[in-house]
Amino acid sequence: MIKKLTFLVLLVAAMSLATTLTVIGPWAGTEMDKFVPVLNEFTKQTGIDIEYKIYRAEDLVNVLPAQFLSKKAPGDVIFMWANFIREYGKKGHIMPLGNVINSEEYLPGALNAVTVNGELYGSAYTGKVKPGFWYRKSFFSEHGLKVPTSWDEFVGLLEKLKNMPNLNAPIASGNGVGWPLSDVTEHFLATFGGPKLTYDLIEGNILWDSYTVRNGLEKLASLISKGYFGEPTEWTMALQQWWAGDYALYFMGSWITGMVDDPNDLGVFALPGAKGVVFGADYAFVPKYTKYPDEAKRLIAWLCGREGQTVQVSQGGHVATVKGIDLANYPPVDREIAKIIQGVTALPDLDDTIGGEFQTTFWDQLKLLWVSPDRLDDVINVIQEKAPRR
Repeated sequence: MIKKLTFLVLLVAAMSLATTLTVIGPWAGTEMDKFVPVLNEFTKQTGIDIEYKIYRAEDLVNVLPAQFLSKKAPGDVIFMWANFIREYGKKGHIMPLGNVINSEEYLPGALNAVTVNGELYGSAYTGKVKPGFWYRKSFFSEHGLKVPTSWDEFVGLLEKLKNMPNLNAPIASGNGVGWPLSDVTEHFLATFGGPKLTYDLIEGNILWDSYTVRNGLEKLASLISKGYFGEPTEWTMALQQWWAGDYALYFMGSWITGMVDDPNDLGVFALPGAKGVVFGADYAFVPKYTKYPDEAKRLIAWLCGREGQTVQVSQGGHVATVKGIDLANYPPVDREIAKIIQGVTALPDLDDTIGGEFQTTFWDQLKLLWVSPDRLDDVINVIQEKAPRR
């Protein structure tokens, strides 16, 4: 009997060692360099090898449905938009995780985006806070600039920056498929319409041509028309240009703390009066068609739990969604960002939450707004056609 048990233990161990799980995520370059140590730590602790593959969510949205129809999946743990996880969880292509993930261990609301009728289909990894406009402390000190505390002071700062001969524009405009522009826009909406506006827009309780929505959009359009925002540029290139001094401010998520040469030179401020900031978690799921369901569940539980998130936040540029992580694990600049969500409302990412045609239309129309702010009415009307409505 003892020999049989010993054999079984060795067999299970050998099977674990032979297992290679595939993790699919969007992170490349320096972001990937910060993620790989997390995967390596899991392998070190479990003996389960991991292959990491890079796929953008924009590509996965076309790849995964066809794979699912063939009862296949390109990975065992896949990072993807929350709205996609909800949709295909309901369709039966994604494994429920209610017996794997304990929702009580997460920040309030962190798992709502991947829960359908009480069934959990994904888990929240670390989040990226989108707190406001980043600046270099050394640049502000050199030019005697101060963080604005009112809208008038903010506009005054932009005007002063516009008159500096060595700047292309006061604010760098990061762009990709459209999401960096959407982050700026959502910040204006939440600031001038209040945190509740984000939820009302997601639920379709308010129209885009209402005064509340227009108020924020008109303020943004006025700044664009005055030349305070630079031309939309691929966001990592815009980051380099901003850091090099071509721009003074850059609205971007907290992940940039791990993408600059000296994070201690970073400062950040929200629009004066902001009472809410987007806290966008990265969500992961286990496809129903994984060859290693038990190992995949073990991996997602570890990644999204305290151990995995602790390793990730220590790399810089991430904020934990799971509770109980000591602030001492954060680099100094991220430690301050982690405190931000304690003082304001943590909001979901509007366009990611709605998804679908609305998201792509939103992105496209914001690109138009940045080029032709005088066409705000047209932009609002097109967005409203694709927006949720009660």
